[in-house]
Amino acid sequence: MKMQPMPQQVKKTLVLMIYFILTVSTLLVFWQVRNFDFIGYDDNNYVYENPHVLNGLTFDNIIWAFTTSYAGNWHPLTWLSLMLDRQLFGPGPAGFHLTNLFFHIANTLLLFLVLKQMTNEIWQSAFVAALFALHPMHVESVAWVAERKDVLSTFFWLLTMWAYLRYVKQPNIWRYLLVLLFFVMGIMAKPMLVTLPFVLLLLDYWPLGRISRFNRQIFYRLVLSAGHLMVEKIPFFVLSAISSVITFLVQRNAGAVTDIDILSLNNRIANALLSYAEYMGKMLWPINLAVFYPFNAAASSPSCRPAACALLLLGISVFVIYLGRNQRYLFLGWFWFVGTLTPVIGIIQVGQQAYADRYTYIPYIGLFIMLAWGLTQLLSKLIYRKIVLGVSMVIILTPLGICAHRQTSYWKNDITLFSHANQVTQNNYIAYNDIGNAYVKLGRNIEAVDAYKQAIIFNPNYAIMHYNLGLSYSNLGRNTEAIEAYKLAIRVKPDYTQAYYNLGVAYAGLGRSTEAIDAFKQVIRIKPDYARAYYNLGVAYAGLGRSTDAIDAFKQVIRIKPDYAMAYNNLGVVYGKLGRLPEAIEAFKQAIKLKPDYVDACNNLGVAYLAIGDKNSALVEYNILKSLNSEMANNLLNKINK
Repeated sequence: MKMQPMPQQVKKTLVLMIYFILTVSTLLVFWQVRNFDFIGYDDNNYVYENPHVLNGLTFDNIIWAFTTSYAGNWHPLTWLSLMLDRQLFGPGPAGFHLTNLFFHIANTLLLFLVLKQMTNEIWQSAFVAALFALHPMHVESVAWVAERKDVLSTFFWLLTMWAYLRYVKQPNIWRYLLVLLFFVMGIMAKPMLVTLPFVLLLLDYWPLGRISRFNRQIFYRLVLSAGHLMVEKIPFFVLSAISSVITFLVQRNAGAVTDIDILSLNNRIANALLSYAEYMGKMLWPINLAVFYPFNAAASSPSCRPAACALLLLGISVFVIYLGRNQRYLFLGWFWFVGTLTPVIGIIQVGQQAYADRYTYIPYIGLFIMLAWGLTQLLSKLIYRKIVLGVSMVIILTPLGICAHRQTSYWKNDITLFSHANQVTQNNYIAYNDIGNAYVKLGRNIEAVDAYKQAIIFNPNYAIMHYNLGLSYSNLGRNTEAIEAYKLAIRVKPDYTQAYYNLGVAYAGLGRSTEAIDAFKQVIRIKPDYARAYYNLGVAYAGLGRSTDAIDAFKQVIRIKPDYAMAYNNLGVVYGKLGRLPEAIEAFKQAIKLKPDYVDACNNLGVAYLAIGDKNSALVEYNILKSLNSEMANNLLNKINK
């Protein structure tokens, strides 16, 4: 019996219900993020320690967004979206989290819309969109504010697909330019969109059917058709190539492209093969998810595991190519997954992670398409196919939603997130380091020391962890241990400016001025315009009685930073010790001019006036000082009255 088509009004109602269910189910999983904190892992660079974002949308900040390579990326639209959040919702995390969530909802609905319009299949399209919305591997992209680039770029990816469908249905230059515009905007949100032209070619094959089925009779027409489609994509591929070069250069200059010994080319290829298998496994069984997966050199070294993964990938590819002649969705889905993961699979290693959940945000769409259309085809001959299909969707989606809700809860703050990462991974030095950072923020430095020590056990060649350990020791007043930690940081990273600076501070705290001077000189050697290093160098020289050197150091501070009031005050103190009182008075006046409520400078100026016998001027400073510090004012008055 021939099945009757669904009435148009019923179809519209069903589609609206699906939109509603997708929205509500996504909100149920992720609405909790409105109460979450920022994460100390990248959120500081992207928001709460970034003055450009915190100052909102200004002309200067807009220019900065388009010209900066800060945080190792060029993604101006991502910066602009974060600035707009700050403008609308203030500096707190709630607005930033909710914007990420609303983009995820928009992406879910767009994905359903685009697939439905391309395939004219409602249930399969809804299933793919639901998997996209609720899969636990996508939690990272939604719950992490710093991954705004993920949800924003995917929004433009899907708009590009939607515009491309309109262009295919009715080709004209304006529709073509709209496709190109959305693509460019996507690249400006995250360069991962460089694979989109490749996906557009896959869409030409299925479901758009712009590439004919291969047979001998139409071979030449097939070649001509494919050639036309390739020419049509040339501007997209050119833009992708430009974006790829810019991204590589920016990340290399930012130090994000890793070249440490354990990441040899063989190791990176092996890790890439293992990562493909890991991503497929976690799509089917998403457990033990973490914000950071440490690179495991032993697992990635030449062995049977990478070889087995290579055979698996090759076998699936051959199988898909063979079946893809008739089940074209398999061809699209598989090569969508493999192709879109290529920029982040680790052949060019960026960072020290083996793989990352966030990298699946777009690639999993390909696997979801294979699952949705494959399940429908598998059940196509059953009598109660629709009922079985509906039950199957519920059985798959319900536990995914529950797991995603639970996974989202770990993103509440640094301690919950990184403690969970330590529970589900091994030797996770990044997790221990960031737990230490969280403890420092809470003033729990003893616990921070324990966390940093654990991180160093797992990776002793990561300079920042030695540095962080040194800071915690310094906070506890344990300067001797802090010095050893800073020295280890410098041994790993010889040009570590901040480690040298804090090494000098620790030496000074122990009264070891000569060694402090050597450390501050190293800072200045690496960073000649480091004003605070010159300032502390001047203080150390003054402590040793080397007044001339101290004066030179304080003058360097003022040259670099003319509004450094403390430098003027200390310069005046040194002049005073040398008996150069007129110069001391001028220095104190400059300090007070920059900082009118500078108590020490007011007192020092009064004392200097007394030293030259000018009691009237000293009384003026006394009257100013009375409102700032009564005890210091009385001491000055006693000196005046002697």
